[in-house]
Amino acid sequence: MYSITILGSTGSIGESTLDVIAQHSDQYSIFALTGCRQLEKLAQQSIQYNAKYAVVTDESSAKRLTSLIMDLKGTTEVMFGSDALSEVASSNQVDIVMAAIVGAAGLLPTLSAVKAGKKVLLANKESLVMAGSIFMGAVKQHSATLLPIDSEHNAIFQCLPDNYNDGDQPSVKKLILSASGGPFRTWDMQKISKATPEQACAHPNWSMGNKISVDSASMMNKGLECIEAKWLFDTTMDKIEVLIHPQSIVHSLVQYVDGSVLAQLGNPDMRTPIAHGLAWPQRLASGVADLDLSEIAQLTFEQPDLVKFPCLQLAYNAAAEGGNAPAVLNAANEIAVDAFLDGRIGFTAIAQAVEKTLDSFDFYEPESLDAVQDSDNRARSVAVSVIKRIES
Repeated sequence: MYSITILGSTGSIGESTLDVIAQHSDQYSIFALTGCRQLEKLAQQSIQYNAKYAVVTDESSAKRLTSLIMDLKGTTEVMFGSDALSEVASSNQVDIVMAAIVGAAGLLPTLSAVKAGKKVLLANKESLVMAGSIFMGAVKQHSATLLPIDSEHNAIFQCLPDNYNDGDQPSVKKLILSASGGPFRTWDMQKISKATPEQACAHPNWSMGNKISVDSASMMNKGLECIEAKWLFDTTMDKIEVLIHPQSIVHSLVQYVDGSVLAQLGNPDMRTPIAHGLAWPQRLASGVADLDLSEIAQLTFEQPDLVKFPCLQLAYNAAAEGGNAPAVLNAANEIAVDAFLDGRIGFTAIAQAVEKTLDSFDFYEPESLDAVQDSDNRARSVAVSVIKRIES
């Protein structure tokens, strides 16, 4: 019986993780669940899965959650704050941590799990985008097991040779991350400029939260995934490629020096990589329907349009710059996406705000987590000012 903490249990990844766990309740139990705004859902999850702890961000939310759990006759203990998040991620009673908090907020608790030597299922790409060198250094230092849960990185992980990290990297020529192209793949630029939050969040293949859905629509998500892949697989950006694949059946590919290309295929359902991560190095039924290629009938691929989707180019540029540039990129994007979802700026202004924020920085190599967080805070402040100018 493995004990699990889910950081971000009320989001789509958290819900999918609980679904897989429910199918294998004889093998997995819930130690702690964490959430932010969806307190009713968190209370219901805590009762249903008999969580020992539930963690929220602030004292007011904690009081509300406690009341909800008491009304349901539950016994889950409620905690709050960043220290509590780190505590349930690093507890010696926990075997596996699902890191599924969206955005920069997931960095500290995920790093706490790593430093405690946990098996960490990483769905929070921002941890590596913001602090890749520091994060991967901690994985090595504390002998943590880090398994990628993003469908693309999980696919690459499955296609790499078993001895990749033990010196077989020269046999790998290229990592190819697939991208659906999002809801605006076939739109012209004029139509994209008038896109609404509802349209941006209507992903054709995947069920995701609003922030990630918008990132997918702008292709910033794919840019962040390229940076994540660089750190996860200890490679360089010139060995990472993005390929548009609208059907989202081929989740990513690995090209080898002998001409072979290995791909991982499956229906677009996050329960597949989650089950893979939970059971690794074994396999576990996920509840996902079998893939019927005869029904799919056609798999198509195309190059990404960097003019239509400038966020992808901005991510490439930040990755090439290195240092704290990816952290600035991520922070500015989070602020800009929030402004778009609030209706304060248009869709194409997301890239404009990110670019102007990047242009205002002199980049350097952050040598500590404090330096990373300082870059994140300053970038957010600059992005807020940039967006105010765009609004006016």
